[in-house]
Amino acid sequence: MKLKLTGKDLRKIGYPEGKVISIAISVMQHSFKHTSHKEALELLEKVRQNPTKYLKNETLGTIAAELIEKPAPKPADEIPLSEERKEYTVFGADHIEAGAINQMEIAMRLPVTVAGALMPDAHQGYGLPIGGVLAAHNAIIPYGVGVDIGCRMCLSIYDLPENTVYGETKKLKNILQRETLFGAGREFSKPMDDEVLDRPEFRQIPLLRGLHDKAVRQIGSSGSGNHFVEFGIAEITDPDNEFGVPAGTYLALLSHSGSRGLGASIANHFTRVAMEKTPLPSQAKHLAWLSLESEAGQEYWLSMNLAGDYASACHHQIHHKIARALGQKPLAMVENHHNFAWKERHAGPGAEPQELIVHRKGATPAGKGVLGIIPGSMTQPGFIVRGRGEAASLDSASHGAGRRLSRTAAKNSLTWSQVQDMLNQNGITLLGGGLDEAPMAYKDINQVMSFQRDLVDVVGRFQPKIVRMDD
Repeated sequence: MKLKLTGKDLRKIGYPEGKVISIAISVMQHSFKHTSHKEALELLEKVRQNPTKYLKNETLGTIAAELIEKPAPKPADEIPLSEERKEYTVFGADHIEAGAINQMEIAMRLPVTVAGALMPDAHQGYGLPIGGVLAAHNAIIPYGVGVDIGCRMCLSIYDLPENTVYGETKKLKNILQRETLFGAGREFSKPMDDEVLDRPEFRQIPLLRGLHDKAVRQIGSSGSGNHFVEFGIAEITDPDNEFGVPAGTYLALLSHSGSRGLGASIANHFTRVAMEKTPLPSQAKHLAWLSLESEAGQEYWLSMNLAGDYASACHHQIHHKIARALGQKPLAMVENHHNFAWKERHAGPGAEPQELIVHRKGATPAGKGVLGIIPGSMTQPGFIVRGRGEAASLDSASHGAGRRLSRTAAKNSLTWSQVQDMLNQNGITLLGGGLDEAPMAYKDINQVMSFQRDLVDVVGRFQPKIVRMDD
């Protein structure tokens, strides 16, 4: 079988964006076409780590030459990165891909960066890696928040026994299929009203005026990808929990989604504005920021907060519809954002506490006493957690298990037969879903949790049983 490599393969081992990726793929597939995929990547990683050693190599020299930084003419207004990066803590470093580490290294060299941390579920994204936490001075980075602004978790616990999920499976499946709507671009013909739709920002900010109608039609819906609404069993292990639910097991509902087309449009628009206003070197261009003292920075800040409240409203509508269908009022609800930025006081290295803008892109707020949800995969448990306020993590924890396989790798290497076998072994009913979201595409959540014992305490667990995702 001939060697096949993708840009994703190379970025995962730390290759930077740019011409070097296409050069490396061409060289390997022409001169090393009978080499195994694993051996090819190992060789490419050696070249990346020490390109000078391979400069005179007949075949690998062109890759090495492209990897060696050449002094290039810079636009007069390009903002240089700091020569030295700020220190930051990586949790579970041995289990994080090189591409994510490389992105964090770049982020820590931004002139506005004060502190940072990388969570144990981290993997490569755009700009800041997924699982990256970055504290900046008076600056907001749209791609430090992410495209799905306010993506969040929401858990409702009902006064119903855990065996409800087994004894009334058909009823619960019907409720999920009837009361939820999934998919990029999907809209309701008769959406529910919500007070968030009356917010003045929709009238005051030009971009938002044009997004109001879509926001109306999509409220209460869920996106595609890893978004879900699922019934399962909540086990409350801490009898002294803040939400007043006695220790025991209960039927529960967990949802994961964000701000839909509203948030994506805000993210993409203000990222373009930021890239125009703060031009950065190519490897850092997606980390362009807006000063909070600028008009654009203020507009993004207000828009981001609106999108976060909109995401919360979407979850509340989903949970309201399902509670109504169950004929139950939840005993408790636990929820949190994990794609957002907050104004918080933190101390940088050797400095007094100051107000900073803390970006958590795929990271759960874990300030002292703060409750949150860290989900696993569809076959593994999620965790109800209480933050410990760990300074080294900037009061943060992981937002889930994190991907082990990219979406493309999962689609290319897994089969539906394998997925169905795993679901059957774990007693999971899946409605919708795709191979890119297979349980095997994710890291072991128990291992991830073991890397953040200093960051959160476990209050309870949630085991999925009936999972609804995009078709």
